[in-house]
Amino acid sequence: MAFTTFFDHIPTIAYEGVESDNPFAFKWYDAKAKVLGKSMKDWMRNSVCYWHTFRGMGGDPFGPGTICRPWEDGTDSLDQALRRTEVVFDFLTKLGVEYYAFHDRDVAPEGGNLTETNANLWAVAKQLKKLQDATGVKLLWGTANLFSHPRFNQGASTSPNADVFAYCANSVKEAIDVTKFLGGENYVFWGGREGYNSLLNTDLGREGRHFAAFLGMAVDYAKSVKFRGQFLIEPKPCEPTKHQYDFDSATVLGFLERNGLADHFKLNIEQNHATLAGHDFNHEIAFATSVGKLGSLDANRGDTMNGWDTDQFPTDFREAAQAWLYIHQNGGLGSGGLNYDAKVRRDSTDVDDMFHAHICGIDTWARGLRIAEKIIKDGKLAKVLKTRYASYDKGIGAEIDKGRTDFRSLQAYIVKKGEAAPNASGRQELLENVFNSYV
Repeated sequence: MAFTTFFDHIPTIAYEGVESDNPFAFKWYDAKAKVLGKSMKDWMRNSVCYWHTFRGMGGDPFGPGTICRPWEDGTDSLDQALRRTEVVFDFLTKLGVEYYAFHDRDVAPEGGNLTETNANLWAVAKQLKKLQDATGVKLLWGTANLFSHPRFNQGASTSPNADVFAYCANSVKEAIDVTKFLGGENYVFWGGREGYNSLLNTDLGREGRHFAAFLGMAVDYAKSVKFRGQFLIEPKPCEPTKHQYDFDSATVLGFLERNGLADHFKLNIEQNHATLAGHDFNHEIAFATSVGKLGSLDANRGDTMNGWDTDQFPTDFREAAQAWLYIHQNGGLGSGGLNYDAKVRRDSTDVDDMFHAHICGIDTWARGLRIAEKIIKDGKLAKVLKTRYASYDKGIGAEIDKGRTDFRSLQAYIVKKGEAAPNASGRQELLENVFNSYV
């Protein structure tokens, strides 16, 4: 079903296999193919992000945009926003993805006052609902942009200005309501301005209390309107603020635990944010899985030669393969998915490039999933891991795991034994070699 003519020259993207040389076809992603007991579509739950794909015009910290989309009229009007929705759904259906995601300001412009701003959002939401019903495309998650406008230059819910806190409450309330209206399966919090640049003008304790109170109010409001979607928090360590309060997965979880909020949130892990925090992507996924908090993934990558969030489309199927090992342990992504929070480069100015980028990203994760299936079914890596921790499967180790020991009993055990058993080799090089054999 086409609503516009901008993509008429591009065929519907289909799976053709690795032998295909068609640039407008999937080589690895076969939506219906069964992998580890589920279809690839069910494992991946692919989502296109509204902001980079349809609102990103190729700007970067050193220059303005370079991309002029044929459907844009140069305004940020409500009429333009409504026309853009049809382009979005043409793209989604031609690409064959099941989900999309957005911030409030991606889909609707601010008005002359807050009442008009709220009305704009609802006008576009009603149009999005009609398009969802017509196409079967669903909303993976919604969120509110609490970082772009100058009013957020000193924070959002952590701003020293109480009016800004109230403004954010309005924005999140409306975004939750719209997400519920559209059947969104999750709601994401990304504290792009929740942090500080100088301690000289920052009350850390007060800002932390305000951030926690704000999240608590969101939880209470969601309950009051019976929003059943999963709340997600997206960690990010820096950029734009020097010290952001949602630095990484462990920091976020610790904050939630301290404030009695952990039961209400899971984590939306972004690839590029993980590396900015000094971790690799799989560390963040493995941590979130280990504590039962893996919710969803923003699939992109950074550039090791740059120090900022470049949001490039994923290409490393080896990294994706390892990620699937932890996602499989998690039982999948639940209500989450793979949201391609990525943008084409400044010199990739054709609409064709939008398709090439998403095909590459989706195929990267699909190829990784196929590799992970071989690793999991073969069981070699799992066997080595189990063997490495075998001392906890019996004897004193089993007692430790079951919480039946204390310092006195452990001292008595090791004094009687006289010395710890020697450590076995970690065999990292062997395991890297084994992993390579599947790629």
